[in-house]
Amino acid sequence: MTFDTIILGAGQAAPPLATKLAAAGERVLLVERRLVGGTCVNYGCTPTKTMIASARAAHVARTAGRLGVEISEVRVDLAAVVDRKEAVVRQWREGVEESLEAVGDRLRILRGHGRFSGEREVEVEGERYRAGRVIIDVGARPAIPPISGLAETPWLDNASIMELRELPKHLIILGGGYIGCEFAQMFRRFGARVTILNRGQHLLGREDPEISSALEEVFREEGITLEMNREVEAVSGWEGDVVARAEGGEEVRGSHILVALGRTPNTDDLGCDAAGIALDEKGHVRIDDHYRTTAEGVYAVGDVTGGPQFTHASWDDHRILLDLLRRKGDRNRSDRIIPYTVFTDPQVARVGLSEREAREQEIAHEVASMPFEKIARAIESDERAGFMKVLIDPETERILGAAITGAQAGELIHVFSVLMQAGASARAMVDAEFVHPTFAEGLHTLVRDLDRYA
Repeated sequence: MTFDTIILGAGQAAPPLATKLAAAGERVLLVERRLVGGTCVNYGCTPTKTMIASARAAHVARTAGRLGVEISEVRVDLAAVVDRKEAVVRQWREGVEESLEAVGDRLRILRGHGRFSGEREVEVEGERYRAGRVIIDVGARPAIPPISGLAETPWLDNASIMELRELPKHLIILGGGYIGCEFAQMFRRFGARVTILNRGQHLLGREDPEISSALEEVFREEGITLEMNREVEAVSGWEGDVVARAEGGEEVRGSHILVALGRTPNTDDLGCDAAGIALDEKGHVRIDDHYRTTAEGVYAVGDVTGGPQFTHASWDDHRILLDLLRRKGDRNRSDRIIPYTVFTDPQVARVGLSEREAREQEIAHEVASMPFEKIARAIESDERAGFMKVLIDPETERILGAAITGAQAGELIHVFSVLMQAGASARAMVDAEFVHPTFAEGLHTLVRDLDRYA
C-alpha cells in the first residue's frame, strides 16, 4: 500500500506533522507501537510534573511554620498521588488521540512495530507500506548501563518508579542529572530516605559550579544524601533490599534503585541499514540542518536525532520541518535558541552558553552574577535559595547566555530567551521597567550589575 508520507512513532513532533500534512491533502500513515504522545505525555513531562506538584504541596505544608502557619500533620497518600497522575496523563493522551482522529480518512493510524524493509518502505506486522516521504520520530528510552549485577537485580527507571504505590524506605539513585534530581527531591518530600550516587563532582554536570551548588545546598538541607564522584561498578540484592557498590568498595544499602544514567535512541530494531540510513556512534539518526537523513526522502525529528532531548525542541522540530517541506520558511534546525529547565525546587534553568562553555570556546564575554536571595520578592516569599548569572558579548552587548537557580526559574529564563532570539541588546533590559516586587525584577538588577551598566 502506498502513502504520500509515513511517520514512524507518535512523539511530540509526529501528531502535528501528521494532522497538518493530512489536512493539506496528503495521504498519511502514522505508525505507533505503544502510546501516542511519546515520552512527554506518557513517561516524562506530564506525569513527573504532576507528581512534583504533589511533592511540593507536601513540602510547603510541612514547612509552613517558617511563614507563621502551623500544620499539625502532613501525610502523603502515594497511591492517590499516582491515581491523580494517571488521570492527568490520560487526559493529555486522549487529547492527542482526538486530534488525530478528527482529521478523517486521509490519516491512517496503525498500531504495531514499524521498521524499514527497503528504500522508503516500512514493514508493520508483516505488511509492507511505501511512501514518497518517511519521517522518523521514534524517540529514546532509558539507557541500561554496563553495571555488574544489574541484570539480576530489581531496578527502576523513570517510568516504573511512577507506578510505585508504596513509598520506598530508602531510594538509591544512580545519576545526578535532570531525571535523577527531580525524582530525588520528589520522593524525599513524599517521605522516603534518598541517596544520590553521582559520578561527577556536582549535580547537573553541564552547569557552572555556582548554579549546581545552589541546588546541592537545598538538597542537603532537605535531607537528601549526596555521594559525589561515585562511579557505581556493581549492584546486587532483591526486591526491598538492594546494594550499590561504588569504585573503592563503598556500599550503599537501600530498598529500591533508580537508574537515571542517560537515554538511548530507539533505533536498534528500526531496520535503518535496509533503508540506507546512517547512525552515529551512539545510535542516533544522522541528520543535516534540514532534518534530512542520509537516505533520499527520509527525515528524522525529536529525541532520536541526538539533539536536545526536550519536548519543546521536539515540538519545534515539526514547525521547522513543515515549513521546509512546504518551502515557506528559511529557518533551519541550527537557527534556534533552546532554553531548558530542571523542575526541582528551586528550579534550574538555562539558555545559551554557560560561563565554562564560553571559556572553553574562547568566546569573549562579560559576566554578572547575583545570589537569588537579593531579590525583594524572594525575601518576602521566603524563596531565597538560588543563584543567577548572565553573559553578554562585550562588543554587541547581546546576551550570550543566562542561568538561573531559583523560584520560577523556568518562567524567568524566557526573558533572556526572547531577547536572544530577537538579537536585542542587554541594554533593553536595563532601560525596561520591571514591576516591583516580582522575581523578574531580579533579572533587571542582575543585568544592571554588569560593569558597563553599573
